[in-house]
Amino acid sequence: MKMLREILLERHRAAAPKLDAIRREVMTELSNKDAKAQSRAGNFVASCLGGSHKLWLELIWPCRRTWAILATVWIVLFIFNVSQRDKSELAARKLPPPSPEAIIAWRQQEKLLAELIGPSAPGAAERRKIFLPKPRTEIAEFLTV
Repeated sequence: MKMLREILLERHRAAAPKLDAIRREVMTELSNKDAKAQSRAGNFVASCLGGSHKLWLELIWPCRRTWAILATVWIVLFIFNVSQRDKSELAARKLPPPSPEAIIAWRQQEKLLAELIGPSAPGAAERRKIFLPKPRTEIAEFLTV
């Protein structure tokens, strides 16, 4: 008794030469230069379109937990930054400009403070001498004397 596989193979043996002829025709078409140019253009378009999918599969998907954690950290930082905005700037924008009397009082206080402190003394930076390095020949002469 024959196996089912053998029965099927016998039925389709007659189709093998026809399939070989079709295969040869397709191969001759592909060997044409026009077909090669079309396949190159098709490959380029397919690689451009499939590039994002390949990028997703190779970079994002294997490390999805890491990317999820980084996204969460960025969201938390954004929320923290928005919550820490200086509200005094908004309040200062809403306040009216100071009155002329307030400006005069402020200038009088500055004058009084300047009188109490007295003239400003020269700073420590001005008192320090500027160090200029001497050429090595002068240093050697200084050491030999």
